[in-house]
Amino acid sequence: MSVFTAVVLGLSMGIVFGFALEKSRVFEPGMILGQMQLRNFIMLKVFLAAVVTGLLVLAALHGGLGIKLHPKPTFYSADVIGGLLLGAGIALAGACPGTVLAQVGAGYKDAWFTLAGGLAGALAFMYTQPQLKPMLSGGPGAITLDRLTGIPFWALATAFAVLWIGMLVAIESWRSWREDLGPDHDGDFGEPPARPGVPGALKGA
Repeated sequence: MSVFTAVVLGLSMGIVFGFALEKSRVFEPGMILGQMQLRNFIMLKVFLAAVVTGLLVLAALHGGLGIKLHPKPTFYSADVIGGLLLGAGIALAGACPGTVLAQVGAGYKDAWFTLAGGLAGALAFMYTQPQLKPMLSGGPGAITLDRLTGIPFWALATAFAVLWIGMLVAIESWRSWREDLGPDHDGDFGEPPARPGVPGALKGA
């Protein structure tokens, strides 16, 4: 694949993902905090749907076209500490590294501070990585279920995709996306209030 093709493909995928992110309203701070507090589950549904899509695409590429996968090695300390710090940051800021850019684009002024903090943190880590590396490194290397079980990746990916689809259906049956988004989910903000002094105001007047 040429560099130009890779750039065009990346931009196309970014546009599709950004469109879905904005339409699902997952980028909104209230939606993110609601998921962290288990008050709504839109964020979980969106990202589970993304996982299902990724699993099916990778299963087709790996099983059908023979594309090789290169999973990253597992580092227990880095994964656990990094995950906890990322989760705490998301809960405090109401944003994650991906959604903060959508918040900036949507006009959230405080998102600029979150973005600046994220860039500052990345810069600080870059300079302190040599000192942190001995503490954060060390692990069993790349761990994947297909290597542990001997089952082909495409079969495992397809099976897990079906499992997550079932979970999505169950969550949606228990708590519909309309309930989580509220009464204005389709742009209908309800009937306008009757005007003072005008008996029986017409709908939409």
